[in-house]
Amino acid sequence: MSIPKEPRQLMINLILLIFALFLARTLSAQLESTPDVVLPLDGIVERSTLQQKAPLVYPPIREADILWETRIWRVLDTREKLNLCFRYPGEPLFEILQEAIESGGLTAYSAESDDFSQPLDTAELFAQLYERDTIPIFNVDTQIERYQEIVNDIDPDDIKRYRLKEVWYFDTRHSVMRVRVIGIAPMIDVTDDNGNFLYEKPLYWIYYPQARKVLAHHQVFNPSNDRDPMSWEDLFEMRRFSSHVMKESNIHDNRLQDYLTGIELLQESKKIEAEIFNMEHDMWSY
Repeated sequence: MSIPKEPRQLMINLILLIFALFLARTLSAQLESTPDVVLPLDGIVERSTLQQKAPLVYPPIREADILWETRIWRVLDTREKLNLCFRYPGEPLFEILQEAIESGGLTAYSAESDDFSQPLDTAELFAQLYERDTIPIFNVDTQIERYQEIVNDIDPDDIKRYRLKEVWYFDTRHSVMRVRVIGIAPMIDVTDDNGNFLYEKPLYWIYYPQARKVLAHHQVFNPSNDRDPMSWEDLFEMRRFSSHVMKESNIHDNRLQDYLTGIELLQESKKIEAEIFNMEHDMWSY
């Protein structure tokens, strides 16, 4: 007895469908059991020290323990040899700060005042970080020119200098002069339409005590030893950077460049640093 042609074809299709479902299920199970692709290790050992590191808590200090105090503003030039790590292409400091600000890990404060009293909202922050421009675009086919708005972000290489705000104080409990960084401000050059330099200005201020946790998890390039996992927080705490004084707290709130120029400005900067050193020396009695 022979099976009719149409039922026979229906049976073949059913068998093929069952086989296809079985094959798809088998392949899916194999894919689920296959481990993720492991990328090769860029080195000889996995680095996890910085990710587990937490900055040391500042020792508590009472107001009564501060015998003498002054505020210093410094300028740090990233083009100096000791400061070239600030321009390391792998992870420059400006990119670290910018990513932390955009992710909500840091708060940016207005550059109009350095007392951290004016936090920047999202619109103000984007106005500082991204420059909007309009360029003409000519359509060859339609012979029509239209204007398109573009957004230009800041190139980390354009950040040539940083401004630091510090507090120097004499701790009577330990009889030692101490310093704490209070704020960091990246500086950017302002030019005219022809690209001629006009002046430089701070983009925003970062409250350094808040930024310590972020900076402690990012490594600074060490030209002497790739093994040394020094973080940005270590660099600032150990003061492994070169800078010069641009301002000391004064009754007129003047910067040195407001009344000095050239070699006299550098001499006054050195004089202020020497006076701080001598202040600690004079606090001791023999």
